[in-house]
Amino acid sequence: MSQVTSSAKAKVTTPSDEEILITREFDSPKHLVYKAYTTPELVSRWWPGRRGEMRSCEIDLRPGGKWRYVMGAQGDVEVAFHGEFHEVVENERLVNTEVYEGAPPGSAPALSTVTFEESEGRTTLSMLMRVESREVRDMIIESGMEGGVQEGMDILEQIAREMA
Repeated sequence: MSQVTSSAKAKVTTPSDEEILITREFDSPKHLVYKAYTTPELVSRWWPGRRGEMRSCEIDLRPGGKWRYVMGAQGDVEVAFHGEFHEVVENERLVNTEVYEGAPPGSAPALSTVTFEESEGRTTLSMLMRVESREVRDMIIESGMEGGVQEGMDILEQIAREMA
């Protein structure tokens, strides 16, 4: 497993050629981190980080339910992702597909598994993303994804703390 990040709170690693693993500890109980992670109004506050503003956030949080996030980034560039939930275990686990709407036609969706584990009032969020190839994995990492993840996760923690 190679380490991508060095000092920020979220750790981004590559456990295999087709995987990206993001882990981050939050100073909040998991039910609040989960709520901030899955409630459209709250997702709209943290998901764009400091790189833009959320234009649309749709979440049908159930197996078979769809989701779609649209962000306006700097330079008025629109960035959109969508997918479908395969598994939803409240406060514990989410499994969903993820499609970047700017990807070449025919690209396979990523499969993300997000888990929420609590110990002594602190929550560890782990997101394992499986993609079709090392090339896709590296393209995602090189896209600036890590900086956006760091910003978004910092805001996510602020939101979870505000709800306590």
